[in-house]
Amino acid sequence: APVGPFYDALHANYIVTLGDKLDSPTSYEGAVTEHLRVSGVYWSLAALALLRNEDEVDDLMGLTKPIQAATEKNNNIRSAIVDWVFQCYDARVGGFGGNCSGENPHDTHLLYTLSALQILAISDSLDDERLDKDAIVNYVSSLQNDDGSFSGDEWGEIDTRFTYIAFSCLALLKRLPLPDWSSSNTQVVSEEKPIIDTYKAVKYIMSCRNFDGGFGCVPGAESHAGQVFTCVGALSIAQSLHLLEDADLLSWWLAERQCDSGGLNGRPEKQADVCYSWWILSALSILGRVDWINTGKLGQFILNCQDDEDGGIADRPMDMPDVYHTFFGLCGLSLIGQLEKIGSNEGRNYRQIDPVFALPTDVVSRLGLRAQVISNGGVDVEKRLKLHSILDM
Repeated sequence: APVGPFYDALHANYIVTLGDKLDSPTSYEGAVTEHLRVSGVYWSLAALALLRNEDEVDDLMGLTKPIQAATEKNNNIRSAIVDWVFQCYDARVGGFGGNCSGENPHDTHLLYTLSALQILAISDSLDDERLDKDAIVNYVSSLQNDDGSFSGDEWGEIDTRFTYIAFSCLALLKRLPLPDWSSSNTQVVSEEKPIIDTYKAVKYIMSCRNFDGGFGCVPGAESHAGQVFTCVGALSIAQSLHLLEDADLLSWWLAERQCDSGGLNGRPEKQADVCYSWWILSALSILGRVDWINTGKLGQFILNCQDDEDGGIADRPMDMPDVYHTFFGLCGLSLIGQLEKIGSNEGRNYRQIDPVFALPTDVVSRLGLRAQVISNGGVDVEKRLKLHSILDM
């Protein structure tokens, strides 16, 4: 099992004070991440949500209520995060931008729309009267292409990431139509006019699968661990994992991503990076094959990437931490059960991450979200996965 300290208090402080540091007019990091702030806030909230309960997250971050800025140099009262998220909504389009300038949202994108909905899910605000669900559904629907793929925004970039994002958005809004695989009729169940063509979207995902079992961002593109998660996650949400057929081939490709350091890389001949603790473990968790890698060595690698002075987790040992890798590092520790063990040893009840929706499992349960996971050879799935339907492959 991994050994070494876990810097709970430092990590919590790093996350809580990060927003004010990035808002400083002299912050380089703040300037270069301004365009994706909504996603950054989601990573921060979701990371802290694994370490603290809902009330503590609200008190520390000002999720649903204004709070005083966290740093000594800034005594301003900061508006509630939920209120700020709605300032990033563009009613003309029906989606969310990555930030806002005053009352003007930045350009909308599927990614930032999902991040916004995830923030609202964590804060139990999906029923807020300001959330125009029909407009968001129409925005997501408008980005599906004739071949079933999704564009990220009006400019047309296509990537399998966007299919997962579209499915996740609609699932959070309880508006995702599921394909009927029980008959030859591929029309969507209970939808005279489908919001999206889920069947065609799933077929597009499968067209991006490669000979090595992995998935690329478009048909013929190189297999990449990040794309594998988005494709497996989308199939999971669409209750369509049976299409994988040879899950062992894909799982073997994922298991081969473990490096000598214990960390995981995204594709062959690359360095290990903490973020793949999420992209790969989440997929293996959905596939029921987490035990195909050395989880002890991976846990130690993640712990070695902690900053023992300022908190946070970096991409690899001795690098600077950031909130993206902090969140996904905590997710990795959660998915191998190490975070739970650390919490038990330190008298803390850490929350678990759901490998499909990237939200705490209690949030997924509260929202009634239900995806699909695989039981490998009939082996009983772990407790966190029993929220979902179970497919024996």
